[in-house]
Amino acid sequence: MLKVAFSLRMALLIASFGAVLGAGVIFWLGFYKLLHSVQEAFVAEAINTRVIAAGVMGATDAFLFGVVLIIFASTITFGFALDLPERLATRLPGWMKVKDIGELKQTLVQIILIYLIVDFATDIAESETPLSWPARVKPLAILMIAGSLWLFGMRQREES
Repeated sequence: MLKVAFSLRMALLIASFGAVLGAGVIFWLGFYKLLHSVQEAFVAEAINTRVIAAGVMGATDAFLFGVVLIIFASTITFGFALDLPERLATRLPGWMKVKDIGELKQTLVQIILIYLIVDFATDIAESETPLSWPARVKPLAILMIAGSLWLFGMRQREES
């Protein structure tokens, strides 16, 4: 039984390592988008502000997602996969400490909301034509997710 528990912890560590590698790829993508925007702003003969703004917003979106992956990797590693000694656990920053999986899921939903908002703003900045039907529905989806998060938070406050 103990062997199975240790193998599950190893699976969590592998998943965390994969998330950190994914964050590295996403950061690279963010730098690429940012450099493309800088090139468009300072090297191109005709400045296209729409392309520059969309590139910067896309880079911001990528950096945000990379940070999210690192936060989740460290939270899973130090919250679920490793048992740190008490003196080391007290030195961890607050964002690396998770009480339970519910708190991790709530954080994920909050991050998805921020991602969708930035993605919608990027769609608007990139669009030269009227928005497509899926792009027009995205704000409604954002409101529905935010509403469910708010309701979930109310339920947790009532239980405590």
